[in-house]
Amino acid sequence: MIAFDPAELKQFENFAAQLADASAKITLEFFRSRIEVENKASGQAFDPVTIADRQAENVIRELIGATYPQHGIIGEEHSNKPTDHALTWIIDPIDGTRSFIAGVPLWGTLISLGHNGVPFLGVVDQPYLGERYIGINTHERCEAWLRTRGAEQALRTRPCAALSQAIVTCTTPHMFETGVERAAYEAVEKKCRLARYSLDCYGYTLLSMGMIDLVIEAGMA
Repeated sequence: MIAFDPAELKQFENFAAQLADASAKITLEFFRSRIEVENKASGQAFDPVTIADRQAENVIRELIGATYPQHGIIGEEHSNKPTDHALTWIIDPIDGTRSFIAGVPLWGTLISLGHNGVPFLGVVDQPYLGERYIGINTHERCEAWLRTRGAEQALRTRPCAALSQAIVTCTTPHMFETGVERAAYEAVEKKCRLARYSLDCYGYTLLSMGMIDLVIEAGMA
């Protein structure tokens, strides 16, 4: 378990919020507007990216570079910045770009900070809905909470005694590309009470709130 001075940990927490605020100014400007979409994939595959993805990551990287130039950065849209320092930021400016370009508010900005490859601070920000999910796992603190509409609530998963009582989600069943993967997912889904799709990172926030019980994914970077 990682140990930090409480004041230093609070500084990291506040800075992650600053990064989310800066990203939100850009993503909200472009959300539900007609913007050009570039396909990063080849052939029949579709892996979209927009100016919102790239500009939001740029502003996050600039702030990290100005405040913690010694820290590493792993990002979705630009080259990684390796470092010998123990701390590295991992960022995805718009997780759920497909939802973003379709006007569906289930995308999010992902920001985390890790120590020697072990994450200890994480943020999922959905600025259109005004929801910010924050988690900390260190020697001093292990907690997660939702900050929304000027209030905070603790996050806790819910007990679920059997799959027959469970709600399961995945980004899309088409992500299970092999026959073995698809059969395994379908076997679980058939035993569950309800399945929902296309939630991207928002599915994990619902899991943390105790609204759903399972997130099953495949092929993640």
